[in-house]
Amino acid sequence: MSELGRVLILLGLLLVVAGLVVAGLSLLHLPLGRLPGDMTWRGRNWRVSFPLATSLIISLLLTLILWVIGRFRR
Repeated sequence: MSELGRVLILLGLLLVVAGLVVAGLSLLHLPLGRLPGDMTWRGRNWRVSFPLATSLIISLLLTLILWVIGRFRR
């Protein structure tokens, strides 16, 4: 049962770090979600966003970070 507690604590810390990163990026005024390639459709009372370019950039950065961490762990 202690292993489940450790996993939950780790997931909580990851959420805190993700929240801090999002808050820090908003202070930098980066145009995430408004990049060329991010699609938005608007109607009278609705809006649908599909941030394709932003998702690709975030995926690329996370892949690079995890690759570097994996290289150092060997």
